[in-house]
Amino acid sequence: MQLDQWKTAGEQLLRHWNRSGLSFIPSSNAQDVATAKDWLELQEAQLFNTTEPPQALGEAPAAAQETSAAQETIEPSRLASASQSLQTSAIASSVPVSGIASVASRGPASGAELPVLGTFQPWGAALDLASRAAKLAEWDQQVKACRKCEEIACRRQRTVFGAGPSNARIVMFGEAPEAEEDRKGESFIGPAGELLDKILIASGLKREEVYILNALKCRPPNSRTPMEAEIENCRPFFESQLEIIQPDYIVCWGAIAARAVLKSTESVGRLRGRFHAYRGAKVLVTYPRSYLLRNVDAKRLTWEDMKMLMRELGIPVAKKPGTK
Repeated sequence: MQLDQWKTAGEQLLRHWNRSGLSFIPSSNAQDVATAKDWLELQEAQLFNTTEPPQALGEAPAAAQETSAAQETIEPSRLASASQSLQTSAIASSVPVSGIASVASRGPASGAELPVLGTFQPWGAALDLASRAAKLAEWDQQVKACRKCEEIACRRQRTVFGAGPSNARIVMFGEAPEAEEDRKGESFIGPAGELLDKILIASGLKREEVYILNALKCRPPNSRTPMEAEIENCRPFFESQLEIIQPDYIVCWGAIAARAVLKSTESVGRLRGRFHAYRGAKVLVTYPRSYLLRNVDAKRLTWEDMKMLMRELGIPVAKKPGTK
């Protein structure tokens, strides 16, 4: 469960205890509640404003270690008091809230509550630009000749391999081609492509600076959700592209894209808000482009995700897209 969900759940539970009026349930004092909330907000700030490089799995970021030491030195009694109050309330009311109590008692998160998915290991030896272009052209021809997904291959108009500079620092990784992409053989065009262009401009980036590709190289019939077997059939293609390009950052647009890169079945809501790892790249997960066209709230959340990327790149955070 993410920190904001823990925070909301904890506050609701404390309010419920205080409203119940049962004398054997001790009411949490304002100082203890404020301490728990302060700690959660501190962790939230650390999580969403980190600029540290990718860490090996199981290794806590240096900033978190320093904050942990500082907290233990400055406010151990307040944290212990909040933890004791929460645990006592849970025992008295017979409500299993060990998760909430353990958050207050453990101090700064060690990474167990919000695990970073993927595997961080350096890329292989980088190719020069001419060799990269040649390798990508070879894989493009293999994609065009592929017939592994019979249901798709017999209906497609064109394959959509991907486009962009072969030494791009950022890769935009989508799910599967839409109808217009299938007709023209180009990635991220049409209304969803226009939206991406606006997001990139607001983020201080240009389409010419990023490499764009999809997990699937062909459009599924009626743009249905790609099947697991289809993703695996295309895995050699997109993994080879990523190995050739060796980006610093990969932005996964949607759960299917995240599943392809991170091999995770978690929802976008649970994966977004922090960086994951794929080889030598940091991976950011946000909502799929088609969903953004239908959901205004998702655009706001995607903008928050892009601001995380901007902070990582040292780009000044611009105003929200669409504002004056």
